[in-house]
Formats: sequence, structure tokens, C-alpha cells
Amino acid sequence: MDRLSRILGTFDENLTLLSRELNLVSYVEGVKIILEGEERDVVCGEEVISALLTFAESGESVDKGRLVYCIELAKEGRVGDILGILEGVVAVTSRGKQIKCKTVGQKQYVEAIKKNTVVFGVGPAGTGKTYLAVCLAVAAFKSKQVEKIILTRPAVEAGEKLGFLPGDLQTKVDPYLRPLYDALQEMLGMETYAKLMEKGVIEVAPLAYMRGRTLSNAFIILDEAQNTTKEQMKMFLTRMGEGSKTVVTGDVTQVDLPEGKTSGLVHAVKILKNIEGIGICRLTDKDVVRHPMVMRIIRAYEADAEKFRGRAQKKERNEG
Repeated sequence: MDRLSRILGTFDENLTLLSRELNLVSYVEGVKIILEGEERDVVCGEEVISALLTFAESGESVDKGRLVYCIELAKEGRVGDILGILEGVVAVTSRGKQIKCKTVGQKQYVEAIKKNTVVFGVGPAGTGKTYLAVCLAVAAFKSKQVEKIILTRPAVEAGEKLGFLPGDLQTKVDPYLRPLYDALQEMLGMETYAKLMEKGVIEVAPLAYMRGRTLSNAFIILDEAQNTTKEQMKMFLTRMGEGSKTVVTGDVTQVDLPEGKTSGLVHAVKILKNIEGIGICRLTDKDVVRHPMVMRIIRAYEADAEKFRGRAQKKERNEG
């Protein structure tokens, strides 16, 4: 009954969602879940429930986001892939909470970071790109694989808009670096985080501060890399010294650069894709681990962008 209640969710909300997504009639008899509908849909529903049961037995949460993800994979005949993410712990927070991958894409991303010297994690908001990179950076520091953690972001508004704010450049860009601070504090605890920041073991700084440096024995993370120019990306990638590992994350659909400027992330992924020691991991809307609504919003924007591209191509053909 305990496992059944976890699978069903509050007021059977998981079962209701499953039925709606797969066009099924479903109900509970004792400790059995009954599914009725087209054979293909019933088989799909059975696979999803089996996967949820495995999660429940492993002590994992069975929330709405995970259910939606299981349904998406089941529709593609890949629900079995999700069971592989139960293996292995990425890191442990300061409070003892185990951080594990939640999607197949996240698992591939984490494995790519462990295997390669430089990794590009490209994907939409909410896929855990930055958070998982910070977790792995802290894990590498704790196991003495690196001596320093460096996190940086381009300050795309370091000109006119930020100019009205008081303080130096570091103070002005601190709000943009907040997600990095939050992740570090969760992993290390406030006291340890403050000590390491004071000693300079952890450095969180705008990308402009990287110029002219050589970063050795460090785990380096460049976040929001879609807002770098080609020149900035080249400058950053060539900062890496002996014993360092670099992770570059970004969402190529959210470029805030001035019109006519090519994103350094887009350019780098294109020219570095076949170089040994460099991994390129593409996360998708299926890997969104925030509220399921985020996945739907991303898809709506992608569909709109696809329509726009289609109209533009049609116009070009007609003009030609």
C-alpha cells in the first residue's frame, strides 16, 4: 500500500495525469492498478508504472516531473533507459543529501564531464547544466583532484544598464552570479563556503576577470556561455592550464548579444565537435527537471521558432 500510494500521488494525481497523457481509463482495485484503452497505450502505461515502482522501491521521489519524463520516454520505447540513472551518486550536499541524475540526458552529461577535459553542456533552462557542473566541481575539490574552483559568467549588460548601479564591476554583476553562489552554498554549507571564498580557493567572477591568466589545477565553469562573443570564448578556453577541467554551459536559444554578433558558444560547438578530449552534450526539453510546465513552455517557444524559420525559408524560395 505504501508503494502504491507513492506511485498514485496525492489524490491519485499521478494516475490522473498518466490517463490523460496516454488516453487511458484507469482506476484502483485493492492494491492493483487497472488500465483500459488501446493495446499500445496500455502497454505504454504499464511500462511507466513499472518504472515508477522501481523508483519507489529505491526510495526515489515519484513527482509529477519524473512521471512526465517517464511517459515521454515510454512513447519513444525508451522507458528502460531511465532505470540506468538510479546508479551512482553525483555528489553529496553539506546536509548529507545525495545528488543523483534525474534524466538520461543528465546522466550522459555527468559521464561526459568525468571523461573529458573540456565539456560543452548545451540545453534549455531547467535541465540542471550549471547545478550538476557545480556539484562535480565540489566533488573534484573534496577528492583533491583540483585545488581550486573557478566559476564565471559573461556580464552582457556591463555597459549602459549596469552603469547606473553603485559599486565596482564585481558588485554590479553579483546578481548575475547568484545561481552559482546558491549552488556552492548548498554543496559546501555557508561556513565552509565563506572560508574557501576568503582564501581564494573558490572564485566567482565575471568573464572579464579571466583575461591574461593561466588557470592550473582548477575546475572551471563558464555559465551562460551563449552570451560570449567568439573572441571571449577563445580567450576563456585558452586560459586552461595543467591539471584543469573546464565545463561550458549555455542555452543557444537565449542569446542576449547585440544583433549581428555571433554567439561564442554556437561557434565553439561547431568548430570543436571532433576534437579529442572535448565532449559536447546536448540536453533537450525532455531533460527539464523543474516544473513540468517549463517543458511545455519551452516546446511552445520552439514550435513558434520553427514556424518562423519555415516562413522565412518559404519567403526566400519565392523571392528566388
